[in-house]
Amino acid sequence: MSELLSHVPPSTGLAYVYIQHLSPGYNSQLDIILSAKTSMLVLKAAHLMPVQTDEVYVIPPGADMEVVDGVLVLIPRKLGSKIHRPIDQFFKSLAERQKVGAIGIVLSGMASDGTLGLKAIKMAGGITIAQDESAAFKSMPQSAVSEGVVDMVLSPKEIALELVRLSKRANTLGLIAEAAESDEEDTADEDLKQILLFVKSSVGVDFTQYKKSTIRRRIIRRMLLYKLEALGDYLSYVKQHAMEANTLYADLLINVTSFFRDPPVMDHLKQQILPQIISIKFPSEPVRIWVAGCSTGQKHIRWPLSSLNCSVKRLSVCPSRFLPLI
Repeated sequence: MSELLSHVPPSTGLAYVYIQHLSPGYNSQLDIILSAKTSMLVLKAAHLMPVQTDEVYVIPPGADMEVVDGVLVLIPRKLGSKIHRPIDQFFKSLAERQKVGAIGIVLSGMASDGTLGLKAIKMAGGITIAQDESAAFKSMPQSAVSEGVVDMVLSPKEIALELVRLSKRANTLGLIAEAAESDEEDTADEDLKQILLFVKSSVGVDFTQYKKSTIRRRIIRRMLLYKLEALGDYLSYVKQHAMEANTLYADLLINVTSFFRDPPVMDHLKQQILPQIISIKFPSEPVRIWVAGCSTGQKHIRWPLSSLNCSVKRLSVCPSRFLPLI
């Protein structure tokens, strides 16, 4: 973060929020450290602090953070929780509120925090960036890249230059916002039709019945990445770059729904259904569960078998896959 800030000019018109994994009792001096790298005002975030452009906000120890209606909301961290994902939590709130105006960046770090948050930002129409091999700890940016939710993989200096460029593309960001709100009938122009026909011929999937505002928003987002001004320019780009049709296809199908998104149902499965199934099995006999229509491809059951008071040694979940409709 220090290197990135040292290359960012103080007047981009963007606001910067830095989320780091901190022990609850840690005496953080991040605001002081980062202040030495930039002429922007660096503040330790406080509850209900308004977010201002050209300022940097640092998460304090012992709290998680979200952004709601232009203010930072601090949430006391649950100390008993085994999984702590403050970056995912903030990114998801950013995606929900800022939508196309969100830019998510995952820098050096351990584990995979930030990956799901970047998915949410990308789904909302924002821009996602991960640090390249220059990261001291590579697992966080690599997790996001391997999940296919990163638009650009750059060094901190390159990220700073990209932020400057994006800050000057307010008109294109406005086009994405208009596409998100536009009526579907108004978006079926000839260039869009030609782009969808080219994708169909390249990857074999017909998107003509998909929600047109979503498709247009995705395409304009990619135009922003490639510095293109019109749909006709993007059509030419797709025809000249063979892999772009596949990239747009993946962009259109990005899925951010949670596998365990209905906690009451999962609790009932854990407390009632699984114990009943397991009670009639021998200790060496596996239990296999088929999850129909699971587009995420997740194969891990959340609960350890010990929590189910069972003697079955193996519990496997086999998901099916389907083409999700947007």
